[in-house]
Amino acid sequence: MKKEIKLVALDMDGTLLTNEHEVSDYTKKVIEKALEKGVHVVLSTGRWLQSCYPYAVTLKLPSYLITSNGGEIYTVEKEIIEQHLLDADTMEKMWTLGKEIGLSMWIVSTEGVFRETPPRSFQDYKWLKFGCDSYDKEKLDKMVKELSYIEGLELTNSLPTNLEANPKGVSKASALETVCKKLDFTMQEVMAVGDSLNDMKMIQAAGIGVAMGNAQEAIKKAADYVTDTNNNDGVAKAIERFVL
Repeated sequence: MKKEIKLVALDMDGTLLTNEHEVSDYTKKVIEKALEKGVHVVLSTGRWLQSCYPYAVTLKLPSYLITSNGGEIYTVEKEIIEQHLLDADTMEKMWTLGKEIGLSMWIVSTEGVFRETPPRSFQDYKWLKFGCDSYDKEKLDKMVKELSYIEGLELTNSLPTNLEANPKGVSKASALETVCKKLDFTMQEVMAVGDSLNDMKMIQAAGIGVAMGNAQEAIKKAADYVTDTNNNDGVAKAIERFVL
């Protein structure tokens, strides 16, 4: 029996977006059909609010936005529903470690993103997420090991070449549960689509978990279904199969 899906949760990079960071016309049309049917479509992304909000506006999404891997939940009117912060000392410690190991880094505050150059004072900001990347697997592995000694972190990635840290317990899945409570849905009525480790928990928790054709292998194994790639309308094809 086909499950009734009331909410579609979409990761963005490597999932909803093509490699050119665009939503294809075909995918836009299929999302529009889902919305017309009364299905909620929610962006569930590692991006912070400013870099995902324009897509929500373009797609005319009606309800909520999950940003920074679940670090924040907003209404589409930009009203904040939930926020989970990392303390400034922990953020500074992670930055120092990343610098010692020789990683490229970005850190997300509630006010903006710092790339490669940290703020003058970490204490002056509220922190949502730490991120670093490298094509040198040994460096990344070393950083994973070092961060595992720091209490209160949730470690994940949005690409095989990066590492991301949020406060412990923060995930796209936990944020989706909050959104479902607000809308009076269950997680069994959710289809979640993603490609990376930061999508793992929501794919496992959803009624239907969908991995992109370009997803990391672990995600494909955890998913109920593997759709086409992000450059070949994988999201649209999954919505057509399970929702429309």
